Amino acid sequence: MKQKAVKKNQSVEKVLRIIEVMSTRRGPMRLQDIAAASALPSSTAIRFLNTLSQYNYVVQDPESSRYALTLKICKIANEVHAQISVRDVIRPHIVQLSDTCRESACTAIAEGTQVVYIDVVEGPDQMLRTLQRIGKRAPLHSTGVGKCLLLNYSDAELSALAETTGLESLTEHTVTEIEGLKAELDRARADGYALDDEECELGVRCVAAPVRDFSGDVVAAISVSGPASRMAGERIERVKDRVRSTAASISTQLGYAPETRPVPATEKPV
Repeated sequence: MKQKAVKKNQSVEKVLRIIEVMSTRRGPMRLQDIAAASALPSSTAIRFLNTLSQYNYVVQDPESSRYALTLKICKIANEVHAQISVRDVIRPHIVQLSDTCRESACTAIAEGTQVVYIDVVEGPDQMLRTLQRIGKRAPLHSTGVGKCLLLNYSDAELSALAETTGLESLTEHTVTEIEGLKAELDRARADGYALDDEECELGVRCVAAPVRDFSGDVVAAISVSGPASRMAGERIERVKDRVRSTAASISTQLGYAPETRPVPATEKPV
């Protein structure tokens, strides 16, 4: 059945555009700059700014006449953030991912130098039941989800991790050299997914993707795992696309915006 087109409220859209523009600039802004960056006539922008000011979302400096957002925005954000459980947000997505890929799917977070699995959806044949369970831990460098979580690390932090943990070898395939790990992370950053090629458990391959929140940081990672005999060749290619798109959907739900939304051409006053 064809979905009906959703009608947008243009006034709300313009107000949100102004808020987004002001949130990305450092320091108060002139009316002309807000209007130009929002692709709105100054007469339209000033009306919305006056309303935002009336409700204490914007303040105008009496000397410079420049506008800035108030911390009321942060108050609302903190209240919403306190209500959100990352695990609960991700859960329905990995259930669907497991069903689509017909393999186990997981959610993991970082704790210190280890990855911790906080949710697991077993595959139809439950072949990996003994290997994956909630609460299981593994070194960050040895898993697909761990590599995704390491995308937050700077080179100095990665070197410190290697020095602290020694990049322990769990199987003959585990990456144990810092330069090799950095190369893996560069690939994950460029491709949008990471691969655990029997590096944590022999006979098991895993495709993982990072989940980012509104800050841009990786706050969790999701993965699909299966026997190496099945997770190979074209199947890996199909699974990685599913995992990446699912992680992108979750990240959007958590407020991540990888690129600035395109702004339409300057509009006529309304």
